Amino acid sequence: MILPDKTTLIEDAIAGIRDGATVMLGGFGVPGTPFTLIRELVRQGQRDLTIIKNDANEAGMGVDHLLANGQVARLITTHIGLNPRAVAMLNSGEIDVEFCAQGILAERVRAGGAGLKAILTDIAMQTELGAGKPRIEVNGAEAMVETALRADVALLHADQADVFGNLDYAATARNFNPLMAMAADHVIAEAEAVLPLGDLPPDEVHTPGPFVDQVVRLDALSEEYGVVRR
Repeated sequence: MILPDKTTLIEDAIAGIRDGATVMLGGFGVPGTPFTLIRELVRQGQRDLTIIKNDANEAGMGVDHLLANGQVARLITTHIGLNPRAVAMLNSGEIDVEFCAQGILAERVRAGGAGLKAILTDIAMQTELGAGKPRIEVNGAEAMVETALRADVALLHADQADVFGNLDYAATARNFNPLMAMAADHVIAEAEAVLPLGDLPPDEVHTPGPFVDQVVRLDALSEEYGVVRR
């Protein structure tokens, strides 16, 4: 069996995203955020997007470009406090924002990737984050229903990949990228290095290639990536 070469041009990869799509963006702050894929999404201009990401990045970085270009209708996230534009757009009603606790966001994405419809939790149940969410009784205790999250597309950043799409993430880039790779119908990964099949050691594979549809080789890293120094 010959495994396919999934490397592709960035323009072609992003062109498959439609208006109104739900898009998961990997990353934990800067680490793991696919800044180059986001820039191409901004250039192509798909509209009315629902973005699922741990955070809204900072001004002039990542998600902020999508917000500035008016492409985001809804944001599902854990916090936006580092991005003044996101805060202003929330307050003015320009975007809808759904907040959830960081661990719950990760678990909702994991559940989506595992084929579950929802999870049960008591986390944040008595706070604003739990307002209006359905409750059920489990073993005599009340629990809140948090729906699983899936997306049409996930955009990820890998430290290394091979041509089949096996991915290796650096440090805290592992927090959301592996989960999102399992929870989207189509997965596009950008990688700082793309190796021949067999050159990525098995113990360094954090996302197996069958979960990945397209791989984009990064020829250079923009200043946005430079916030983190390894």
